[in-house]
Parts: sequence; structure tokens; C-alpha cells
Amino acid sequence: MRSPEDAAVARLATVDREGRPHVVPICFVIDGGTLYTAVDEKPKRTRRLKRLENIEANPQVEVLIDHYEDDWTQLWWVRLRGAARVVDDPRALELLAVKYPQYRAEPPAGPAIAVVIEERTEWYGRGSAPRK
Repeated sequence: MRSPEDAAVARLATVDREGRPHVVPICFVIDGGTLYTAVDEKPKRTRRLKRLENIEANPQVEVLIDHYEDDWTQLWWVRLRGAARVVDDPRALELLAVKYPQYRAEPPAGPAIAVVIEERTEWYGRGSAPRK
């Protein structure tokens, strides 16, 4: 198994002003104690995304990175909890471009979301210890 940081996709959970959860798949990169994701060029109905509104109203978020296989000994998940903020940070976009060739070809317009990781919880099946 590769490191969770190498996973291609995660899920970002935010909460709206009425307390309703909102979960979306994201591309991400982790740099030290911060996770970055960006608003990219994949089709969207609007650039004013619900996740951005939710973070402005309540910065507490969770990110779930997971791996599934039919061999359940290979299952694993990592949950990151922290405070998010919407940022205009070229470094975040550069880090994402290193991980994702699609972002090198078509850089995200942004903005980016930075999540300062405050808590990390991990679970690994019997045969799925991560490789660093």
C-alpha cells in the first residue's frame, strides 16, 4: 500500500449555517501539517461553491482519505480534522501541480482551501500497513 498522502482522491466534509453536512470529493496534497485543495476547472454550476460558503461560516472540517479492495485485509482510512480557510496561495497550486499532471496541463484558477490538521485518526486492515 502506498502512503495515504499519495491517494488521488479524498472527501471534504463541511457544515452549512443550518448544521447540514456537505461532502464532496477533492484532489489534495498534504504539506507538513496542512492539507491543500483547490477550486479547479472541472465543470461546476457556479464558482461560488457551497464548500467555500460553509468554510466561511464554520471553518471546522473533516477530510476522509480511504482505500477499498475486495481483500478486506487491505482496507484502510485516514480521517483529518482541522480548521479550514479559503486562501489565494500560489504555493498551494504549485504543490497540487506536482502531484496531479492534470493541474500542470490546466492549472486551477483557485481559490485554494488550506486545512490546518489538528487531529489525525488512522485505521488499517491486517495487511495494509502504509509504506512511507
